[in-house]
Amino acid sequence: MIEFHDVSKTYPNGTEALKHVNLSVKKGEFVFIVGSSGAGKSTFLKLIMCEETPNSGEIIVNGRKLSTVKKRDVPYLRRTMGMVFQDFRLISHMTVYDNVAFAMHVVGASTRDIRKRVPYILSLVGLQKKMDAYPKQLSGGEQQRVGLARALVNNPTMIIADEPTGNIDPALSFEIVDLLSEINRRGTTILMVTHEHRLVKHFHRRVIEIHGGQVVADTAMVMGGVR
Repeated sequence: MIEFHDVSKTYPNGTEALKHVNLSVKKGEFVFIVGSSGAGKSTFLKLIMCEETPNSGEIIVNGRKLSTVKKRDVPYLRRTMGMVFQDFRLISHMTVYDNVAFAMHVVGASTRDIRKRVPYILSLVGLQKKMDAYPKQLSGGEQQRVGLARALVNNPTMIIADEPTGNIDPALSFEIVDLLSEINRRGTTILMVTHEHRLVKHFHRRVIEIHGGQVVADTAMVMGGVR
């Protein structure tokens, strides 16, 4: 699913964001990515999404070497990934239904498929009764569930969640991770960046800790080295 082979990334200003990172994430895993601000977590995600390229090393996503992916093919690669953001990134003048449907319009889905798929996905995240509401009429937790529905609607092989609980009530954080866990049980790989250690402790999943651009801990290694 995801492989990093001796990957390093240094930005033009001299910041060494990642240093000789080696790791792999198998299909169907749920992985927490933890570390302090500036540790390299965001760069890790950006490399997977082809928003940045490494200075050295090789990254493989879904069996494809990213070094060989042409720029015009990057959008197609990203369609295999669903993104969930800390700041929701919903379109304020669109309803819940239209926010989720928009993600399908972008990839050229038919109106028939959209009408069938969107209500189903909204029911999965418990928002079938909020389809006609606008983002400003929703709580933070509900807005993030719309974001999750949007990430899911094109049936990605993986969900990349970048601090998805950072802007919602702490009590609702567990609800969001419960939803991600249910999605994971259905076979979707989950990568979730978080600062919330109580979530990590509560949900017994693999944890990769990045510090100073290096992987300093990986529970997969602690639990017998299974990856």
